[in-house]
Amino acid sequence: MPDTRIALTDKAVAKLPLATQGQYLARDTELPGFFVLIGKAKKTYTIQGDLRRDGLRKSVRLAVGQAGDINAREARAKAKEWLGKIASGEHPTEERRRTGGATLGDAYQRYLEVHMVRKGRSAGTIANLKDHMERLLKDWQDTPLATLGRNPAMVAERHDKITGENGPYIANGTMRSLRAVYNHARKTNRDLPPENPVYGIDWNVETRRDTGMGVEDLPRWFAELEAVTNPIRREFHLISLLSGSRPDALKKARWEHLNVKRSTLHIPRPKGGERKAFDIPLSRAMLRALWRVRKAARMMYPRQSTEWIFPGASAAGHMVEHWEKREALFKWGNDLRQSYRTLAQHAGLSDLDAHLLMNHSLPGVNAGYITRGKLVDHLRGEQERLSRFIFASGATEKQERRLAA
Repeated sequence: MPDTRIALTDKAVAKLPLATQGQYLARDTELPGFFVLIGKAKKTYTIQGDLRRDGLRKSVRLAVGQAGDINAREARAKAKEWLGKIASGEHPTEERRRTGGATLGDAYQRYLEVHMVRKGRSAGTIANLKDHMERLLKDWQDTPLATLGRNPAMVAERHDKITGENGPYIANGTMRSLRAVYNHARKTNRDLPPENPVYGIDWNVETRRDTGMGVEDLPRWFAELEAVTNPIRREFHLISLLSGSRPDALKKARWEHLNVKRSTLHIPRPKGGERKAFDIPLSRAMLRALWRVRKAARMMYPRQSTEWIFPGASAAGHMVEHWEKREALFKWGNDLRQSYRTLAQHAGLSDLDAHLLMNHSLPGVNAGYITRGKLVDHLRGEQERLSRFIFASGATEKQERRLAA
């Protein structure tokens, strides 16, 4: 088929027939040097221009991306950028070749596959990284890391932009991801500038949310909990308070991980991944809550309830959303984790026991010698003491009989 000239749009490119033999070109009517190369199996957006350097002229042809992997508008923007570099005497991918192909996209994929997945990082941590890289830094995927390393002002400006559009916490999180990807890439590419460009930003101030309950808040909370009509959600909130568990870990709890004989619930992939797996010691009140939720789940979700402790109508089969209207239940989710730690202090639990029960990293070298698995009986006793304290401080006799008897 002979070469043609059209306005390159997604619809126009899709209509171009594949070549029966050899290849042919469809040149863009708007941007000189931009065309799509059509072969027997694929269509590739391409640019071609004359690079003039040191009095010499060299024709440069580069693939921008395959139709289907990249749309026409993205291909045109990239083509315009590259043709502009060629016109100014710069080879678009020369720096990428010199630094071993280390674009942000290359480095991100390697960090994701080698560091995050291989080391068993949690699904939530990986999802955050993907969101930062594939959404908030999407337009930088083809930018050489060396370019970012030499231009920390670019990074600072992007941090300011994300702060304004998405908020200070997301902006800081995105920069932490970028910092980690850059540091990981430099381990195997010493040509990169040694100073991480993220060091040039002005970090947004982050304050820990102060949303935990004290003893005086418990009567209201138990009264509101009693009014929650869905029994699965009601027991979920109660176990969240009595265990101090992170909501995401609890929502994905399975019956196979419950050990009734040892009174423990195994959490195989908490925040931090498999290497942070631990057992939640269960008090009597927590075991009875699990018995009640199993009874309710068998009626509401008979198929899902064989696997998930807190089943739901989601595609995954377990509860996905755990939020409640604040006027109905004023504390839920991570509020209850903060409440657990606050109430543990009220009840007189030691800092070390509280760290162990919440699966926090242990402070100091000395504490690092502790073997958690050998303290299950002791921790179960402390869990029992805290559950009794919580009920005694906030539940009426009727509520206590129903929820903890």
